[in-house]
Amino acid sequence: MNVSLSEFEYMKEGLVKDITLLLITERKMEMEEALDTLYNSETYAKLNDSSTGLYYQSPRYVLSFLLSELETGKCQ
Repeated sequence: MNVSLSEFEYMKEGLVKDITLLLITERKMEMEEALDTLYNSETYAKLNDSSTGLYYQSPRYVLSFLLSELETGKCQ
């Protein structure tokens, strides 16, 4: 999928917002903890790399990678 840098950033930040909200509502994290968890993860590093294609996946799909990483210590 070819998107401009600004489109990529917009889509990525939308996912960050949605995943953060899921962590807050479903995992009962505080906002700062949810953001720290996401931004300091291998999952976020992959989300930040447009070649992985994660930026156009659903928030729950990307969240599944993050939760797996949290449970196992590794990203899939």
